[in-house]
Amino acid sequence: MIEHRPQGSLGVVLNRPGQAAVRDVLPRWAGLTSDPGTMFVGGPVEARTALCLAALRTGETGRGLGGLMPVRPPVQLVDLDSDPAPLAQRLRGLRIFAGYSGWDAGQLGGEIARGDWYVVPGLPDDLLTTVYDQLWERVLRRQGVPLALLATFPRDPAWN
Repeated sequence: MIEHRPQGSLGVVLNRPGQAAVRDVLPRWAGLTSDPGTMFVGGPVEARTALCLAALRTGETGRGLGGLMPVRPPVQLVDLDSDPAPLAQRLRGLRIFAGYSGWDAGQLGGEIARGDWYVVPGLPDDLLTTVYDQLWERVLRRQGVPLALLATFPRDPAWN
């Protein structure tokens, strides 16, 4: 979740790498992009829009750096029109997302109340993980019971 306000919410999917290489779409940012170096599919809204999330190195605050907006330290939203050079030594890594997920005012709260979503804390490593195909299970396991049990369910319920 990047932003959650009464007017609406905006977030990205962290575990869905796309096919397009960052070097082909936003070459200035390719050198800072974490593996696998592809654009990630952030969600179904405005798929031609790019959003960038970065994790700052330990001890960095982002103060004095242009083009950053704090999400939840050390994660920052990065303005892709800014110069990537000043960020190079201050970032652990970054991901660029094509599209995003969005909710109107009250929509996400209603979906959560209905049980469509689990609200759990994220870690900066979730953003940069290279085992994105296992991210869902890893996040659930660290929540404890009962949510941790969901990590043991087969991906396809027909396999049960």
